[in-house]
Amino acid sequence: MRGRGRETGIECMASFRVCVLTLFPGMFPGPLGYSLAGKALAAGIWSLKIVDIRHYARNKYRTVDNAPFGGGSGMVMRADVIDAALCENRDSRLPFVYMTPRGQALTQADAWALARTGGLCILCGRFEGVDQRVIDKHGANELSIGDYILSGGELAALVLLDSIIRLIPGVMKSMESLQEESFSRGLLEYHQYTRPRVWSDRAVPGVLVSGHHKRVEEWRRIQSEIVTRERRPDLWHRYAVCGCDGKRT
Repeated sequence: MRGRGRETGIECMASFRVCVLTLFPGMFPGPLGYSLAGKALAAGIWSLKIVDIRHYARNKYRTVDNAPFGGGSGMVMRADVIDAALCENRDSRLPFVYMTPRGQALTQADAWALARTGGLCILCGRFEGVDQRVIDKHGANELSIGDYILSGGELAALVLLDSIIRLIPGVMKSMESLQEESFSRGLLEYHQYTRPRVWSDRAVPGVLVSGHHKRVEEWRRIQSEIVTRERRPDLWHRYAVCGCDGKRT
């Protein structure tokens, strides 16, 4: 059985187009169907095309994997099957991303860069991974969401998409709030407080209710520096020593 994938959203209106290749299409849109991302999907701000890789298997058993050359445990996803799915569904003008634990670590700078591309195609691997030849042929950008192993690339793809979609104009009401988030300036975000002013004998820092905007801004900057220095010395080094916010060029 062949198919062009299941589409969610209004693609003709979408400013950002996503194509996901997966063995488990039922996992999408998943959490992306809720909250801001879900509302934006329904409004056509972004579109989602879900491609079941098994539709491109070449035998009656819909086999998508085989034993690795050179021996070893597990199975490897076949290059010919994935290539067929990519050739029929991928827009070559948009970035192609393969989610893998051996990829470069995803950063906020990556999310911003991808949010400006107009869309992307994501390949979700399973088993022991994907035949390297199809990765090389299509020039995949290999990304990782952390130094740990998942059962497959679907959850990683959802994390990647959530980090991108919220940056697309029209998804969030106030784009200004994005500038204060962790990593936006190379630092972790400062502590946040809201009402009640006193809770469990703990009061909100006085500067935040002083009405002095410059003092508040300075307090938040100092708190961001303290939190970053204590929790992420790697980020602090780039910020304080290298004068770098970690953005890739």
